[in-house]
Amino acid sequence: MRLIESAGPWPFVTRKTLQHADGALHVLLSRAHRKGLRSGPAAVAADRAWQHSLWLPRQINWWIGVLFALGSVLFALGSALSLDAALAHAWAMSATAVNAVYFAGSIPFTSAAALQLYQAASAAPFAGPATRRPGMLAWRPHDIGWLSSALQFAGTLLFNLSTYAAMALHSAWWMQDLAIWAPDLFGSILFLASGYLAFIETCHAHWAWRPRSLAWWVTITNLLGCIAFMASALLAYAPQQAMSALPATLATVFTLLGALGFLVGALLSLPEALAASVTV
Repeated sequence: MRLIESAGPWPFVTRKTLQHADGALHVLLSRAHRKGLRSGPAAVAADRAWQHSLWLPRQINWWIGVLFALGSVLFALGSALSLDAALAHAWAMSATAVNAVYFAGSIPFTSAAALQLYQAASAAPFAGPATRRPGMLAWRPHDIGWLSSALQFAGTLLFNLSTYAAMALHSAWWMQDLAIWAPDLFGSILFLASGYLAFIETCHAHWAWRPRSLAWWVTITNLLGCIAFMASALLAYAPQQAMSALPATLATVFTLLGALGFLVGALLSLPEALAASVTV
């Protein structure tokens, strides 16, 4: 096949048009390529079969969606318990126990991100030079899907550190900022960068309105979740002087919104697994 056209948000390539020897054209999309998704009418029909996407344990895309959904539910639960002291008291949960819910939620997030990075690194390079290093050791900064996955995986590791440190309930403001806030902030920055890259990968531009595309809805809800997590991290800063409870409450509200954004994105991604040709 001969490459006719390549396009995407600079400096990335997210769409290629190839021409077969018989003159027929074939369009390759970066997201579909790295996730092993079929294209065409069969894929469109699969996207609509929600009831058939609830149990696909042989599909890596299904596991990624389920794990992100599980992590999101736990983050939302931790946020709800933090906002409603009466609910936490009714469940006999201390502040440490509530923070443990957040930490438990960070584990599925990291697991899903690791699977996503492995999937992106194992696919043949869509753009840029090929690499001989397989799996998690691959290095493909020119590949937008790999870069998005790598940034998100790094962000989840920082969330692991932040949520684990929160269980210690550090009283000193500088310890809270160093052990909890700093990794949360940098993890949120990485998530935001990852979410935007995943979004423009589906747009094939730095912005596009594609409400008829399932992948577009998956990535824009995730991006909105990333924005909420970023707002939460900024509000969670603990200054040396005592501050009012409002910023901390707003930070928790934004954490809840971020978790809900990721939950919606994860659930929307499940039907994509029906269009996948790669199993585990």
